[in-house]
Amino acid sequence: MELKPINTKLEYKAALKQAEAWWDASAGSANAAKLEVLTLLIEDYESRHFAIEAPDPIDFLHFVMEQRGLTRKDLEPHIGSRARVAEVLNRVRPLSLEMIRNLSEGLDLPAEVLVRRYELAVAA
Repeated sequence: MELKPINTKLEYKAALKQAEAWWDASAGSANAAKLEVLTLLIEDYESRHFAIEAPDPIDFLHFVMEQRGLTRKDLEPHIGSRARVAEVLNRVRPLSLEMIRNLSEGLDLPAEVLVRRYELAVAA
């Protein structure tokens, strides 16, 4: 297989098939090197054609809390008081730059997700 940019669905399917064939190539072999290049080409095609939009920051925080078994109290060192955490998670108050920095550094969360715009709850 010639290694070149993947531009069509047919080329993409062929690249996936070839990657599968080279999957068990011995480390340091020519096929292992080709597989490494081919996976970069596949990744490029997928990022252009199957892009996944970053999640809503608050939905992301809820997901992280669930996955890591965190409580609202665990967010207090990064966001502020108990009331402040509740306001943020209930979409009453937006995340501030300082909160984003603290969450990113303290919980190792991607800042590029946390800085995205999101809807706040409408006041009654």
